[in-house]
Amino acid sequence: MAAALTASERASRVKLMIFDVDGVLTDGGLMFTAQGDHMKSFNSMDGHGLKLLGKAGIQTAIITGRRSDIVLARAQELGISHIYQGAANKLDAFAQLMRETQLSAEQCGYMGDDWPDLCVLTRCGFAAAPANAHPEVIARAHWVSEARGGQGAAREVCDAILRAQHRYEALLAAACAASGA
Repeated sequence: MAAALTASERASRVKLMIFDVDGVLTDGGLMFTAQGDHMKSFNSMDGHGLKLLGKAGIQTAIITGRRSDIVLARAQELGISHIYQGAANKLDAFAQLMRETQLSAEQCGYMGDDWPDLCVLTRCGFAAAPANAHPEVIARAHWVSEARGGQGAAREVCDAILRAQHRYEALLAAACAASGA
């Protein structure tokens, strides 16, 4: 019988990394104005991590149960081309995303934090969770960040993927060269 893959081996196969929003790219807090508008706070380092994945040729996507113009604007700013909002069934969105990208589940990673994410987490090749994810999610994840959702968890997983694919050092060197460091 073959040995189970390590988290790093799984991360080395990722060609598409998918993220939930609330509790992963944000801290999970929902802020509403008196007029009913809602606001979200995103971490700039998380965003830079997603941009680095793109520079390394790794596609990024969002699958979220809520709809928000804020999420659409943030995704566009980060160059995320696959955005599924209002996904009542995240597994259906995942299946559609695999058809669109012509990738297998084993080539996909997913970072989620709560029960609605379990259907995708248990089917993708690399399942990740922020440190403060629900215990059922952490129990099924291949990799868990040290940071909480919206506070660097996404950046940690991006860095882990880049390291597993031996792309981290080259991107770091390019960033240092560009800044004159």
